[in-house]
Amino acid sequence: MTILRSALIAATLATPAVAAEEVNLYSYRQPELIQPLLDAFTAETGIETNVAFLAKGMVERLQAEGKRSPADVILTVDISRLSEAVEAGVTQSIESEALTANVPAEYRDPEGHWYGVTTRARIVYASKDRVAPEEVTTYEDLADPKWQGRICTRSGTHPYTLALVSAMIEHHGEEATKTWLEGVKSNLARKPQGNDRAQVKAIWSGECDISLGNTYYMGKMLEDAEQQEWANSVNVLFPVFEGDGTHVNVSGVAMTKSSPNPENALKLIEFLASPTAQEIYAEANYEYPIAPGTAPTELVANWGSFEADSLNLMTIAGHRAAALKLVEEVDFDG
Repeated sequence: MTILRSALIAATLATPAVAAEEVNLYSYRQPELIQPLLDAFTAETGIETNVAFLAKGMVERLQAEGKRSPADVILTVDISRLSEAVEAGVTQSIESEALTANVPAEYRDPEGHWYGVTTRARIVYASKDRVAPEEVTTYEDLADPKWQGRICTRSGTHPYTLALVSAMIEHHGEEATKTWLEGVKSNLARKPQGNDRAQVKAIWSGECDISLGNTYYMGKMLEDAEQQEWANSVNVLFPVFEGDGTHVNVSGVAMTKSSPNPENALKLIEFLASPTAQEIYAEANYEYPIAPGTAPTELVANWGSFEADSLNLMTIAGHRAAALKLVEEVDFDG
């Protein structure tokens, strides 16, 4: 625990138990991961927070509740889930100087419906024994026959995979992306299955040599005594798109369309996007804060540096339907 986080929690404990105001949050992130942030927010503002953790179905719940919904703010992961909420009409546009200053343009909705808090990179986990770091260069290169029988990945229809395919469409078009998907499929060591950690386990066991995964899973594996051996068997490598950077995704927040406490909701969103809160959140989740002047934790920084892809995430989200169609056309999971 950092000194900063310890100080914020200590300040929380000194906060009066009763607050005159409140704000309600629907979250796809587990309460234990975000509670330090919410405690710090209450310590700073006196506004109490109420959290409903949802494993799935956030948009459907908001639609069913309609104007009666108690939710003021949603916190979720992955651009597809954020764009789904926007398209469903359950969010509203907001603007503030603080949000503009703390959230770079590529990590916020151009119309102001959502704002990024932290990012994670979609990287390659590579066997320390069987892959030289310089062998991994671009996402495009994953279709090269030199990787035949050497790649593991999760389902092609998973949101993380679809986001990467969507970015490939924006960079190269649908026809070239379909050819790329066919090439990657031909290089798979096994049928797509499991989560990102399962792919690293497969590298450790010798089933494959490289896999696609999110950076924060390295931190999660190092937390787990059983999985530490898997984590220590791989390097974290940062491929890029040809002519651009490394693919990233986002954890983000939005104000609901029916927010009963919009002023408090805006205060919470501004707080979550503040440099201090971003660093706490990034530390808890092994992600990257995005506000100017912020830095990842020492552990995350040790995995390596990278330049993020320049595409706005809403541009990527716009290709999701096309990406899913291509994944199904090539029978990627078959």
